[in-house]
Amino acid sequence: MAEAKEATVFGDFANAKFTHAGVTSTFFRRDGRFFVNTEGPDGRLADFEIRYTFGFTPLQQYLVAFPGGRLQALGIAWDSRPKERGGQRWFHLYPDRKLKPGEPLHWTGIDQVWNYQCADCHSTNLRKNYDERTNAYATTWTDIDVTCEACHGPGSHHVAWAKKEGDWKRFDGAGKGLPVSFDERRGVTWSIDPQSGNAVRSRARESAREIEACARCHARRGQFTDAWHAGDRFADGFRAALIEPGLYYDDGQMRDEVYNYGSLLVSRMYAKGVTCSDCHDPHALALRASGNALCGQCHAPARFDTPSHHHHPPASKGAECAGCHMPARTYMVVDPRHDHSFAIPRPDRTVSLGIPNACNKCHADRKPEWAADAVRKWYPQPKPGFQTFAEAFALSHSGAPGAQRALIAVAEDRAQSGFVRASALRRLASYPGPATLAALRGALDDPDPLVRAAAVGALSGADAAVRSQILPRLLADPVREVRMEAARALAGEAEARLAARDRDRFARALAEYVAAEQFNADRPEARTNLGNLYATQAKYEDAIAAYRGALALDPTFVQAALNLADLYRARGLEEEAERTIREVLERDPRSAPARFALGLSLARQKRSAEALAALGEAARLDPGSARFAYVYAVALNDAGRRPEALAALGAALKRHPHDRDLLLTTALFQRDAGNGTQALEYARRLAAVEPDDPRVARLVAELGGAAR
Repeated sequence: MAEAKEATVFGDFANAKFTHAGVTSTFFRRDGRFFVNTEGPDGRLADFEIRYTFGFTPLQQYLVAFPGGRLQALGIAWDSRPKERGGQRWFHLYPDRKLKPGEPLHWTGIDQVWNYQCADCHSTNLRKNYDERTNAYATTWTDIDVTCEACHGPGSHHVAWAKKEGDWKRFDGAGKGLPVSFDERRGVTWSIDPQSGNAVRSRARESAREIEACARCHARRGQFTDAWHAGDRFADGFRAALIEPGLYYDDGQMRDEVYNYGSLLVSRMYAKGVTCSDCHDPHALALRASGNALCGQCHAPARFDTPSHHHHPPASKGAECAGCHMPARTYMVVDPRHDHSFAIPRPDRTVSLGIPNACNKCHADRKPEWAADAVRKWYPQPKPGFQTFAEAFALSHSGAPGAQRALIAVAEDRAQSGFVRASALRRLASYPGPATLAALRGALDDPDPLVRAAAVGALSGADAAVRSQILPRLLADPVREVRMEAARALAGEAEARLAARDRDRFARALAEYVAAEQFNADRPEARTNLGNLYATQAKYEDAIAAYRGALALDPTFVQAALNLADLYRARGLEEEAERTIREVLERDPRSAPARFALGLSLARQKRSAEALAALGEAARLDPGSARFAYVYAVALNDAGRRPEALAALGAALKRHPHDRDLLLTTALFQRDAGNGTQALEYARRLAAVEPDDPRVARLVAELGGAAR
């Protein structure tokens, strides 16, 4: 980040024009300053001064000052690559979107506010300083960009040591006056094992301090304080996004813009003790070696950098280690980033699970089956790689039979990183039952805070008696994220069951949770989270204020409106609930969740015909929702339209063949229609998904069959 000056601005501001989605923007200079004439928050063209540049390669963004201390990131960026590589041009960061003023992703919208979205990772000692009362920022920093102190903490003592000033001698130890010293690699050597050709660390890595310092900015994470400093535990300031659909593929490959931390944590290299600076020089901002020589530090070139291993001509693209084991994915249109899971190419998983593979990134004209056959010929003995959890996550993604047991196996596999096991535990929340409860209880004592936090979160839907029995001790956990998760999970009914000795710890942990959400009160998600907490605690007026505050920040944030409507419903104010939902639909008539909520509201008001129409529209707008299809089918059946209900269920089961509600409802409707054979078929399919549920076994027996 830098002030916009002649030396820092790379873009063409010589009256250059760029047109996107019908809007022509002009970049120009005036009185030595830089401006863009473009669409403003009111939809009209206006002049906006560029105050700061943001980044420099392979693209540069530009920041515009708005009222309330906001800096907004322009949606048009400069491609700073050389012209021969397609650069030296203006381009839009959302080329396939026609964004309008009022939408969160429009450059004037809430999702482009630098103070929240970007600032903490690009400046040093940043303080967001958001004031909820005025909805304004007074953001400060000590250095406009990233400096030594961003990683090592305040450096005055180090400067004194370097200059031999004052009492510098007391800093003449290993840290040399730096508050944070990364010593994971100090005195460590790697030696290549002649048998395997792979390097072995001279001693096990004993901390993750360096990796967690990097993770602050190289992880997909949520921040809940800016009092965090390098050297602190990551989970004392941030919540890491886990392996979830849409963010990662089931094998841990990056999908959305998740940066590198999560993928590294699923790798064998991380398990063997590799740290970021084994490969990267953080001070030179460069790799420690170029090309295959970097990998050759730890993997014997005579064994791996040969055609007998990579099966490609020497010095070709196919012979590059990173091409096969770190395939790149492009973000922000022009910015390719390497996956850090260091996985073995698995085109067979492309065939079975739909996961991308490195082979077909180059051989895009060939089918994955061709690549899978080639790998099998090269390596007749299967090499599954380190990411053995992919099949379990794929099962859970589709809700297929065996998913619960597979997830429990991953969660209890100590050979996997805490990141992977936490991801499995998070998914287990969808599979309540004795086996899941046992796995979650065991995870509460795991040494990794990611695992403990995920286990607590998965238990938040358990019975209040269970929560009040097993979660209170986590209120004193040494890591803030775990304490906050425990407090959130205990709030409400379980809170009332707490023993006297636990109430003070609960109050302190809950205060931390509230403070974390208030830190992010510039976001509708945080205010909605607070509304949910207050609703759980029967603080209804506070909840209503929080939901309304979320909608004031972003009227398009549907979840806040739906939660507010649900709160009105719970209090018997059904007309208020309906009005709130209809306000959402006025803004976005195609909102399937709002249409579904409207259908439920109308059904509660006994307006059956209107309710059925709304539920049907919700199912049509979002055919990917099994829930919407299930409720619509039930409504059809209640209206005496069973054939249509069965047709709706059948269509939904083609998309969701393992959904429990769809299977159970189809079995019951077929039974009630006198179709015993079809009913038994669906009951048996349900039994395969829920093999341990005695109610399902009884249904199968009732229908005259035995579960297979």
